[in-house]
Formats: sequence, structure tokens, C-alpha cells
Amino acid sequence: MGPGDRVIALVVVVVLLAAAAFVVVRALPEKCGDGFEEAAKECVGVTAGALDGDPELDGLIRDVADENARVEKGWKDPENGEAHIPYVRVALMMPFTTDATSSMSTAQIARALAGAHVAQLRANAQAGPRYQLLLANDGKDLDHWGPVVERLAPMAADKESPLVGVFGMPNSTPDTLAAAKALSAHRIPTIGPILTSTTMQAGYFFKTSPSNDLLVRALGSYLEKNPGGATGFLVSDRREQDSYSTDLRDVFLKHFGKKYGLKQRQASYLGLIGDDKGVPQRFADVARSICLTKADTVFFAGRDHDLPHLVNQLASEPSCSHTMPTRILKVGIGMDPESTGTEITAHLRAARITLVGAASVDTLSWKDPAQLPAGPQGFLEQFEKLRKTMPASHPAWGAKPLDDGYAVMYHDAFTVLAQATDRAYDDINGKEGEGKGGDRKKKPGAVELPSHDDVYNTVVNMNILGTDKGASCVNCMRGASGTFGFDDSPDTRKWAVCKPVPVIEYPPAAAPAGKDGKDKKPDRVYRTYEDNFDGSCP
Repeated sequence: MGPGDRVIALVVVVVLLAAAAFVVVRALPEKCGDGFEEAAKECVGVTAGALDGDPELDGLIRDVADENARVEKGWKDPENGEAHIPYVRVALMMPFTTDATSSMSTAQIARALAGAHVAQLRANAQAGPRYQLLLANDGKDLDHWGPVVERLAPMAADKESPLVGVFGMPNSTPDTLAAAKALSAHRIPTIGPILTSTTMQAGYFFKTSPSNDLLVRALGSYLEKNPGGATGFLVSDRREQDSYSTDLRDVFLKHFGKKYGLKQRQASYLGLIGDDKGVPQRFADVARSICLTKADTVFFAGRDHDLPHLVNQLASEPSCSHTMPTRILKVGIGMDPESTGTEITAHLRAARITLVGAASVDTLSWKDPAQLPAGPQGFLEQFEKLRKTMPASHPAWGAKPLDDGYAVMYHDAFTVLAQATDRAYDDINGKEGEGKGGDRKKKPGAVELPSHDDVYNTVVNMNILGTDKGASCVNCMRGASGTFGFDDSPDTRKWAVCKPVPVIEYPPAAAPAGKDGKDKKPDRVYRTYEDNFDGSCP
């Protein structure tokens, strides 16, 4: 090859490299899809259409996308002379892909998305504006929230189909708090359906689950009636980035540290979620310590997916005699299916261990749908209808899709925003569409849709009101998880007020011999901030 040939070859190589670089730059947006960008090998962003999530989620994701398309068509191009029905947008911000250490499992994502979609379908079946459910993927570890907020913020200023709120963000982490503060800076109301760490506070940030402190107060009411021995033991997850576990550990020490001797009887472990170094879910030393101290009341400051490993280790620990019963006290959204399976239930019974969980909702008690209040009954009907339309999604949901409470709480979070939007819409336009906005059914664009500010101002007035006849629910929320409200008081810090906090025992105690248990009066359910109403929440 001569000098000229080498020059030509070099030019060709440079051109090919430049072309390849151009192709890579152009390919990334196409790979991730419209509204998304690549971040650490994940596609993060926002869409009203279908996104690439875990394959098991395809049925649900496509059903949401189809409903969103129907809503848009119903405003822009309705068929057969039907009315033009305006719509607003609500964003579900959470992961849609997983790996071994993700913040959510595929089953948890499926149940959360199903609950949110049920709420969307129920809201769209009512009079008033319709709702698009935007899917906002902030990454499996919740740490790519920046591009998501950048895309959501301009949507709040859209007059034709405004973004009125955001919900999701499943774990109490520094990234979740940073995202909530960023959304608050844009005055966008945001709801955490399953957040419980007391650190989760920002200006426009509401929580439909009780805080760790409120959940532990419910456990305190339980322990007043069932004190057990004075020997307790504290088990906590030592992962540095998990605000939930560190906060719960502090709350347990605050409420029970002295009475149950938790400061001198405690041990830690490394939880599954996160990138901390070391082998996770090692409970051998923890189990031996519990058995050595003969603790009968174990306070678990960790996440539900770690709990079965502690139970199995305790059940097989040779130094445990299992002659006396042991309780493991926990807080959470419901009772995770991994803690109620056939094998672990057998271990619990054999080792005389009872899980005692303060929860956001107790779906294990939903035995007869016909006997349920209107809130959970309406949710359950639509939830089962949705399951029947998507048989391919059933494996992802699991055999017990309601037990962990995710579907219920994500449903209620969406419903808070929808109820506030409907109320603001009626106030602005007149209940029959004949007020300020004109006739919404015949004149496209004649109505005025509520803004994110209107929705926020409505949510903070979803009050529980004290009257001379007791507490009253006029503007509050009657959800699938119970009746509760919100206010703008610095005391409540945008946690749900009068939210029921059931305490679940698993395995449930057997009824006395010869009785069916029906003559036993059920324990009173603790309600958040009930002291504000002399214990008379509605």
C-alpha cells in the first residue's frame, strides 16, 4: 500500500467513525422512545403511551396506553357526534424495570400500576373531566428523577390538558425526598402512596399512608392490651441510604426503647435493596442473639422482603427452644405475600412466632365483598374486572395481589388527586357546566380546567371537621383503605388525618374450642391524629 492509499484509507476510517458516532447519538433517543432519554442504561422519562418495562407488565402498560388514547380522542375527535370531554393528566412516577436489588419487584410494580389504573378507569366513568395516567419512569433505584421532573414541570402550564399532580415514588430515600422537593418548587401536588418515613416532608408533598411514628403508635395501642414480657429485641437494616429503616429504628427506640430494653438488646443486618457492600439478608447472628436473650417481642426495623429470612433463621436456630411464643412487630402497607406463603406459615406455626404488623390497609380481613363499605367494595369490583381482561398479567400480580396493600394505596393516591380535580372543576365551571366555563359538552375549549394550584388548594381542604356532634367527613376522602382527610396544619405535616391503622396478626389466632369467634368484640382501630378529635374520627 502506497502513501496515497494510506491517506485514502485513513480518510475512510475517519468518515466511518464519524458516521458511527452520528448513528449512536441519533439512535439513543429512538432506542428509548419519545419523551425518554438514557441514564445509566435505563430509559427514563414520561409518556402517555406504552413504555418498555419488564415483559410481565406489558398487558397493564398497554391497557393504560389504550385508555389514555381513548381519553385524548374523546376530547379532540369524538366519534358519532359525541360530546367533547376535556381531560387532565396525572403522572405515576416509579420504576418500570427491575433487577435483583431494585427498589420494587416486578410483582410490586404490577400491583401498584393495577391499583392506579383501576382508579383511572373509575374516575373516567364519572361525570366531569377525564384523566390520562402518564407513566413516569425514574429508574429502578429512583435516582434518575431529574429528567422526569424536567419533563413534567412544563406540562403543569398546559392549558388544554394540564398536569394536575404526581404520585408514586415508592421508597423513603434521599432521592425520593429530592424529587418531592423539586416538584414542590414547581407547586405540583405530589402524593406518596406507601411512604412512611417521618423524613418525607416537602411543601406540596402529601402521604396517604401513616408515618412510621403513627404506625408505631398503633403498635403501642396493641401492646397496651398485649404487653407480653419486658424483654424486647431490636433488629434493624443498616443500609445508609434507606431513610425508612433508619427512621423506623429511631421511632422504635423513642417509643419502646426503655420499656423493652432495646438499647442493650439490638442487632443489625444488611438489607437486599441497594448497592451497599457485603452479603445481604444474613440473620444467623441476629437469630442467635434473640434466642440467647430470650426476647419474646422483636421489633423489626427493616423491609418486608427481608423478613421471611429472619423468620426462617429463627425457626431453624438450634439455640431457640420455641417453648414460648415470640412476636415480631413490624410496620408496613399490608402483609407481604412472601410472609404469608405456605412454607413460611408452617415455619411460623412450628416455631410459635406471630407477625404483628401495623398497616395502611388490612385486605386480609376482606372476606365477604358484599359486607365491605362502599370505598373498598367499589375498588374491589373494578380490580377483579381488570384482572379478568388481562390473564397474561396474572403471574406478575401473584396469587395474593391485594395482601401487600400496594394496589389499594396507589388507587387511593390517584383518587385523592382526581377527587380534588373534580371538586375544583365544579367550583370553577358550575356543577352542571353552565357557570363560568359554559357548556362543556358542546363547546370544545369553553370550560376552564383546574390548575395544579387549584388541585393543591383543594387537597389541603379535604378536612376532617370537628362539630358539636363529633368529627365529620364532608370534603374528606372515602377511599378503599378507609376514610381520611388532609389539612395544612404544621402538626400533621401533610400526613393523612384520621387514617385507619389496623394491626394485623399473622398467622391469625385460632378461635377458642367450640366457638366461631363471632362473640369476640374486635379491637378498636387506631386512627391517625385522632386525639385532635377526642378519638372520634368519622
